[in-house]
Amino acid sequence: MKKEFSVKPVSGYFALLMAFLMLCGSIAGFAFEIIWLGVTLMLLLIFTMIGFTVVNPNGSCVMVLFGAYKGTIRENGFFWVNPFYVKRKISLRARNFDSEPIKVNDKVGNPIKIGFVLVWRVLDTYKAVFDVDDYQHFVLVQSDAALRKLAGLYPYDNFEDHEAEIALRSGGEEINEELEKEIRERLVIAGIEVIEARINYIAYAEEIANAMLRRQQATAVVSARFKIVEGAVSMVQMALEQLSDKNIVELDEEKKAAMVSNLMVVLCGDKDATPVVNAGTLHA
Repeated sequence: MKKEFSVKPVSGYFALLMAFLMLCGSIAGFAFEIIWLGVTLMLLLIFTMIGFTVVNPNGSCVMVLFGAYKGTIRENGFFWVNPFYVKRKISLRARNFDSEPIKVNDKVGNPIKIGFVLVWRVLDTYKAVFDVDDYQHFVLVQSDAALRKLAGLYPYDNFEDHEAEIALRSGGEEINEELEKEIRERLVIAGIEVIEARINYIAYAEEIANAMLRRQQATAVVSARFKIVEGAVSMVQMALEQLSDKNIVELDEEKKAAMVSNLMVVLCGDKDATPVVNAGTLHA
């Protein structure tokens, strides 16, 4: 399998000087009626002019002669190459691709919308030009396929799949690293270097967004209630132990049950409790 190799072409300024001399010779030939010399030098001048090429910084030029790869110019500057070469300019600059959110199904089948940002550049010009038909289109299609595959491997969140350690919404760097790895494996055939790939948009699809929002709210309420009850039980236990240890008051089982009931109502209620002050005895 062939790979890219760099070549050092002839300086374009030297070839430009030769072209100028040919032009002067051609003019002199016609002036002194040496037609064959003037025509020959003019044809050579045209032939020479075709070979000029300019390579900008972070650019390259792939050269092909009658179907055979003859190398890549990576050095920037003004050069002259064989005029029969077919020259194709390839940018080596980093490129940014911000995908539109696409609709896919996550691991548990929920429709979600997900988008990503990809930063890439051409690393091997031979592969980019000859191993794929259109390397830019190849990047877009394969990146989209990698994102769809990743979305199908993980749930959006772990509400339904409690055994999932990683979810798309909360996976963070682990999900981004997995996406970058998947895209890199797909684009290596085209000589593309993946600099960075990150998910920049993720949400439930419109048809289930409201239902999932209510579910998340309900889950949050249940979780909060669990914490409230857990804390309330600890506070009631501490209160009973403090009253018993300091001999402040002796409570039988019935009074303990009433105290626990009242404390739980106060601590777990949605609204502030309104106490009723008893001005008489405890048994009034």
